[in-house]
Amino acid sequence: MTTALPDHDETRRWQARLRLRFGGQDGRTVVRERAHEGPLQVQRAFYPEGPELCHVYLLHPPGGLVAGDRLDVNIDLDPGAHALVTTPAAGKVYRGDERPAATVRQQLRVGAGASLEWFPQETIVFEGGRVELETRVELAEGAAFLGWELVCLGRPAAGEAFAAGACRQRFELWRAGRPLCLERARLDGGAPALRARWGLGGAPVSATLLATPVAGPLDAIRALPANAADLVSATLLDDVLVCRYLGPSAERARRHFTRVWELIRPALLGRPHHSPRIWST
Repeated sequence: MTTALPDHDETRRWQARLRLRFGGQDGRTVVRERAHEGPLQVQRAFYPEGPELCHVYLLHPPGGLVAGDRLDVNIDLDPGAHALVTTPAAGKVYRGDERPAATVRQQLRVGAGASLEWFPQETIVFEGGRVELETRVELAEGAAFLGWELVCLGRPAAGEAFAAGACRQRFELWRAGRPLCLERARLDGGAPALRARWGLGGAPVSATLLATPVAGPLDAIRALPANAADLVSATLLDDVLVCRYLGPSAERARRHFTRVWELIRPALLGRPHHSPRIWST
């Protein structure tokens, strides 16, 4: 079922919202509800791994945000549903003006016995861009989650640093109303934290992967090869795996996290690794 969402907050430059609900139907996971406003939507569901797991691509045709723009994504998985959600390209935040910062808010709710794999491509914050990124994952008991967030400050390939602008990040993981992992970051263009060893150490790309429930294999993850210019880590907080990347390349961050996914997916979800087709186009 597809419906239109009511309009509100007309003071913003561009508002786009998407709400999806996944549920079971005759042994399949299907998109039971889809509602959108503005240029943020999905076109169809894919089943490259069989009917139980639904692959969906979030499409934002403008491809970028400026000050005052807002994207809202709400995704719900009914008990027993299984979905993999990704994006076809990086998101971009362009140089802003005097309006409020661009905002991206993502609410992901996963029911009992359901699983969500959340793999958006990186967000690139151009010099002078201002953005607030917020992702909140709420898991029921018995739900599984594996997802990441990748942010690139400036455009290193074009020789552009992040001398001006601001990026605020919140990445939260909850289970049954209890916080499992709460991430916060405040990154201002030109601030000492961008270059200091106790901060980003001059690396433009920072990324985090969260997965639960995970019991291992921590040693195998830590043994994964990494480029000499990259810093990677893996930690278990009870049954939550926290992996981090800090370095010069969003592509290498994705590649490292994909290797982690290959290692833990069979135990976490009972499935072999299978990359979304759109990643290879």
